[in-house]
Order: sequence, then C-alpha cells, then structure tokens
Amino acid sequence: MTIVKTAFRPRFLNILGQPRACQSSLSIRRVHASPIRSTNHRPTSLTNILASEVPPPVQVASVSTAGIKLTDGLVFCGPVVFLEGKVFMWDVPDGGFITGSSPGMGTDAKKWDAWTKEHWWIFEVVVPKPEILVFGTGARMEFIPPRIRSYTRELGIQLEVMDTKNASSTYNLLAEEGRRVAAALLPLLPKVWEKKQGY
Repeated sequence: MTIVKTAFRPRFLNILGQPRACQSSLSIRRVHASPIRSTNHRPTSLTNILASEVPPPVQVASVSTAGIKLTDGLVFCGPVVFLEGKVFMWDVPDGGFITGSSPGMGTDAKKWDAWTKEHWWIFEVVVPKPEILVFGTGARMEFIPPRIRSYTRELGIQLEVMDTKNASSTYNLLAEEGRRVAAALLPLLPKVWEKKQGY
C-alpha cells in the first residue's frame, strides 16, 4: 500500500509541475455544466404539476332570506352562478320565484315562460363545461320544464334541481370532491339585480 501511494504521488506532482505546452498534450475530458444565471433572473410563478385543472371552488357558508353568504363573508342577495371558481350575478326573470302559500312543489308552468336559452347562455360558452349543474330554485324545489332539461343535456351537462339550501350543500360537497361542478342559485326571496347604463 505504501508503494502505491509513493508511485502515484510523484506522477501526480510530475503532471502539475510540467510546463504549459506539455499539459496540452494530455487528454482532458471536458465536463458539461449549465451556465450560472444571474441573480436578477428569477422565475415569476411556479406550476404545481400535481394540481388538478379544477380551480378552487367558491364555498357557500349559509343561505337565508338575507342572501347567499360565502365562506369569505361576501353576501349575494340576488341570483348567482358559481362557475370555475368565480361568482357571476345572474339576470333571471323576476329575480327568482315568489314562494306561494300553497303546499307542495310549484307546478305553475307560466312562471317558466320568460325563461329562455339566453338565461343559460353562460353554460353554452364556457370551456370546459361543468359535468354537473346544481340548480337551486329558491325556498322550495320547483319543477322545471322539459325544454330546460333537454337544453342542458344537449350541452353535455347533467342538471340537478333542488331548493337553494340543499343545492348549496350539494354544490359544496361536489366541489370538495374535486368534481367539475357549477351552481345556479336563486335567492330565497326574489331579487332583481339593478342594471346600470354602459355595463
């Protein structure tokens, strides 16, 4: 072992001690290295490759006659649509349905006459479309006309209809599961959004 050290050391010293011209004749293996970036160049954002394409959901904290309250404390007193992690004010006929004193589900078909495809247009233009649309019809569940169900089916969206309190709970649950879900919620008391000129 001592012989190996002695034999190796003089040779090593011999290479370093040679003049520059002699060192160039030695075979030198070049190592590839990435250039060092200046400290001024920093990435502007990070991408989580494990994250889902579904944006963080809007969550409903409570539903009352005062409006639909989100978990961040924001209260909407009129009809809203939750889609792709955003909240949209929804312009619907008469701001929703007036709950009558008659028992049972609403069966008055005339209340749906003013509802057209234009009221559902946002679901036609959004890409990607939600798998499920939870429709909250206000204080109680209302029967919807077959033309609305067939329209959403044509768009490739499954429509679930229930009262707004249950629709909010269902939406929260499906959103927490990571499903591509949207909600169209009418308030418990009808409220028409005020329209301003130029908007």
